[in-house]
Amino acid sequence: MQILIGTTNPSKVGYFEKLLADADVSFITPRGLGISDEPRETGGTPEENARIKAAFYGQYADAVICADSGLYFDALPLDDPRQPGLHIRTPNGVRLNDEQMIAHYAALAHSLGGKVMAYYLDGCAVQRGGQVYGFQATREEARARAFFLTDTPCAARQEGWPLDSLSLDLEEVSFLDAQRLTAEQMERQYVKRLKAFLRASLGILNNGE
Repeated sequence: MQILIGTTNPSKVGYFEKLLADADVSFITPRGLGISDEPRETGGTPEENARIKAAFYGQYADAVICADSGLYFDALPLDDPRQPGLHIRTPNGVRLNDEQMIAHYAALAHSLGGKVMAYYLDGCAVQRGGQVYGFQATREEARARAFFLTDTPCAARQEGWPLDSLSLDLEEVSFLDAQRLTAEQMERQYVKRLKAFLRASLGILNNGE
């Protein structure tokens, strides 16, 4: 099965490749199909935005996976205009490149004391056979994967996920200085649920057939 990953973010592509590494599937991106148009993400949650994207890219492929995330700081009320929410890359309506994102969020972390606890709320959607299926992490799962965002970036960079350069786990180890996706972490509740969702919605059997 060939699956269109509806993103231009290479780190997102790699993430889903890992999740379905034992399945008989291959992946292609919008760029690989010459698709330059993008959907308008007007949803109110990561899952809703992922569904919008999956329906859009379903015009071009029989099987599609799309994802979206919101970033939330515990130090800010949910309605605070500085709260990134669903506009991680487009704060104040301006789209930032990776280095601009690092500068913006380093300055924001600095204004909040130099280090702030944060978490991502992730959503995912699959389009197959004209049907769109949605999935979203719970708030409890998101908070269980909380981390510190700091005002001092490390030298390493993760293309597509620039904020990893500013992120520390709760033991204050840099995301990019440690192997975060260990076997134990991959078996956590959220990843188990996400893998089960992907397999069920794509019609992939447990043996990868």
